[in-house]
Amino acid sequence: HHFYILSHSAPNITVLDDKDGAILGTIDIGGAPEEAATDGHGKIYVDIEDKAAIAVIDANTMKMVNRYDVSAKGGGCAGLALDAKNEILFATCRDKSNMIILSAVDGHIITDLPIGVGSDGATFSPVTMEAFSSQGDGTLTVVKEDSPTSFRVEQTVATPARAKTLTLDPKTGQIFLRSEERRVGKE
Repeated sequence: HHFYILSHSAPNITVLDDKDGAILGTIDIGGAPEEAATDGHGKIYVDIEDKAAIAVIDANTMKMVNRYDVSAKGGGCAGLALDAKNEILFATCRDKSNMIILSAVDGHIITDLPIGVGSDGATFSPVTMEAFSSQGDGTLTVVKEDSPTSFRVEQTVATPARAKTLTLDPKTGQIFLRSEERRVGKE
């Protein structure tokens, strides 16, 4: 089974079947949902932006089975990426402009690293073992996973201002960021 997760009216998320769009259920995660990541084996992780936490959902039972508290390192987490093989979560958070790296198994925080201001998306490339965080301040932070216990900021890439959401094309390895141009006055 594959699922689409719609984070709509907080604190609920709606689960849809990707085959026919049927609503499979609604899950209360106790706060405002943001980005989700799945391990492909029945676990779904969702940032709870206003609670400095990550919800762990069992896709088979459609119940929240755990909640990882990240408030010791920050909050306002709006981006979430997963290294499924090594079971590592990368939560990109606004309150302290940092990426909190934690175990997907038990939620213990491994480390945190600085990122730009205003993160609104994260992704992970299992090919390059890099996590990416896009920020509204015109930066893309690239974090290298040297091992499941060792992480470092590899580089910061300049992007258009307000290009704060991103996606990874797994075929090409390219990162795409959404940006817009604003025009003031009459044309």
